[in-house]
Amino acid sequence: MFKIGLVQNNPKFLKGKENLAAALELMDKLEADLWVLPELFHSGYNFKTKKEAAKCAETADGPLAKILQAWTASRGCAVVAGVAEKAGAKLYNSAFFVNGPKLRVYRKTHLFGNEKKFFSPGDTGFWVEPVKGVKVGVMICFDWFFPESCRTLALKGAQVVAHSANLVLPWGPEGMKIRSLENRVFSATANRVGSERGLRFIGQSQVVAPNGGLLVRLGEAETRACVVECDPWTAKDKKVHPQNDLFKDRRPRSYSLA
Repeated sequence: MFKIGLVQNNPKFLKGKENLAAALELMDKLEADLWVLPELFHSGYNFKTKKEAAKCAETADGPLAKILQAWTASRGCAVVAGVAEKAGAKLYNSAFFVNGPKLRVYRKTHLFGNEKKFFSPGDTGFWVEPVKGVKVGVMICFDWFFPESCRTLALKGAQVVAHSANLVLPWGPEGMKIRSLENRVFSATANRVGSERGLRFIGQSQVVAPNGGLLVRLGEAETRACVVECDPWTAKDKKVHPQNDLFKDRRPRSYSLA
């Protein structure tokens, strides 16, 4: 069995060291093969200026990355953590995939609201990485609203989709049930709680099975970590009926807009 861990936090705005310490304290108490942390878990979310967004921004070879590399190496696991990333003169709303010494960056493809004022559009595309033989894909928050995001990851072989989020709209938790069902994948959404400069975050971090069923859903206000076990090999079965295979029945030529 494969263990998926979620962290649902309430970060202090621009208090990166405190937020990291709080997350690691929650994670240290449990064991998982893959941990998923919220979007911008390290910095908070509701920036007013690009200068604010840059205050807690991290490079892919910076202190936060090194701490996560050491922590995952010591625990024999992987982490997907949402961070504000600095790359040259640009800022990205990113997720670091860290598995011991290995680090790969996903940059959010679909920016939401005021994010467009501070962050550049993601340029990494969607990709999949192995964790103990299980293929894991990454997307961030508003990416869920675009079916192409999760479908692309599924077509690339993802069995588990790690979804770092700061959800404020009400539809995300239920919508991710559909994303799991229509792609026959596990999805792990890590969301934050609390309010920040007038924005209220809805919590409800969850893991969903390939049949759309909830394996766990946290409350709307609780700050905690949890771990669930799943059989990721069930995500390789794309049959929805003995005569229907979800991917083999696709007809891409019929989807053309030409």
